[in-house]
Amino acid sequence: MSRTRRVKIISTIGPASWGQAAFEALINAGADVFRINMSHTSHALLREAVADIRSVEEKLGTSIGILVDLQGPKLRVGRFEAPYELTGGAAFRLDNTPEPGNQDRVFLPHPEIIEHAQVGHRLLIDDGRVTLRVTAVAKDHLDTEVVYGGRISSNKGVSLPDTELPAASMTEKDRADIGAAIQLDIDWIALSFVQRAEDMIALRQLVGPSFGLVAKLEKPQMLPHLDAIISASDAVMVARGDLGVELPMEQVPSIQKMIVHKARALGRPVIVATQMLESMISSPVPTRAEATDVSVAVFEGVDAIMLSAETASGKYPVEAVNTMHRIASTVEQDSGYPAMIRISQAIPERTIRDAVAAGARHISEVVGSAAVAVYTVSGNMALRIARERPVKPIIALTSDRRVARRMRMVWGTSGTLYNANENVAMAALAAANEHGYTNKADSIVLISGPVSTDKNALRVLTVKD
Repeated sequence: MSRTRRVKIISTIGPASWGQAAFEALINAGADVFRINMSHTSHALLREAVADIRSVEEKLGTSIGILVDLQGPKLRVGRFEAPYELTGGAAFRLDNTPEPGNQDRVFLPHPEIIEHAQVGHRLLIDDGRVTLRVTAVAKDHLDTEVVYGGRISSNKGVSLPDTELPAASMTEKDRADIGAAIQLDIDWIALSFVQRAEDMIALRQLVGPSFGLVAKLEKPQMLPHLDAIISASDAVMVARGDLGVELPMEQVPSIQKMIVHKARALGRPVIVATQMLESMISSPVPTRAEATDVSVAVFEGVDAIMLSAETASGKYPVEAVNTMHRIASTVEQDSGYPAMIRISQAIPERTIRDAVAAGARHISEVVGSAAVAVYTVSGNMALRIARERPVKPIIALTSDRRVARRMRMVWGTSGTLYNANENVAMAALAAANEHGYTNKADSIVLISGPVSTDKNALRVLTVKD
């Protein structure tokens, strides 16, 4: 299935969008990658979803990416005797005593928080509806002052905007979910609450080299380590939900822009996620502010934009995907779009690979080629070309189905299966024609063979009768 849209759409599947008919409808509406949230998915449901997606993929004769999103550590307070209303200025204790809490104290079943929190650090309860500030630290408890009061009840989540925990981002549940994802040959695995590059390195050691790894950037503690995290990842996600809880919300737009800029400079696909079309959970149309939010991400040159509850549990999942597709397509047709993309274009690195990628983009624009095609084993060369953001579409020829599927999340790129015994030039021309990019008067730029000093890897091919 060919798309002229460059930015990709990730659709989260759930009760509102389950089964082969729903998956096919979402793909036809514009979805490129399906996200499976392991916070709400058993291994049995995971196997069912993957089987159905692969069946639809076969039926449509295309490649569809699958992203498994790991739950990560969920920090929560313990149980209360009943819901209580905490008043601003009151004292409140979090301790290691597993008894039901009251208006003065509650059990905190995470000793690492008590160990690493410091005086002045904040604890945000229930997405910040209640805010506590640490006033004293003991071996077995934290004393706090209620900064913003409100209703508190059992098992509410705890966010720690000021405290860096030494524990890795993977839990035992995550490890079990990773094992299930590996068995099903999932394309992308996303790690939640990444704080350091070591979190991604540990995940890589666990899964091996064959899977694409996404770092979810949603903790303020990741900011000092951002370059290293991006370098250690295959893609990154700006997860604005938790990021907007733990940081002042007015900082989120500039942090989003910074992450997008750094990821593009390093040649890593970047996803913007959370609340992009939130009102479409219950409405068939978005707000104008949401449409603007989507357009801003597209103008920034992100690789993918993501729908969460809109498609997983909302009333209008297909409409949400189609709406996002129409907004993105309209932005990309704007006369100012190429200039915006060019302004934020990364400077090529001093490598032969980047020189060839930059040359392919430049030649394509000078000769007015219909597409840039690249033969790639791992997908890396296609990523370097996508980093250049060429005007024309990118065709990634690969003999690895997994690479073709991963290309569904890369800006402007379509993955096409290629038999290594075929003539690569003929295969590139055939793929360009099949995608509808060429006519008899067109040419394409082709990068084929190893990119090294002793290989002539870049050619311009002319379409003939």
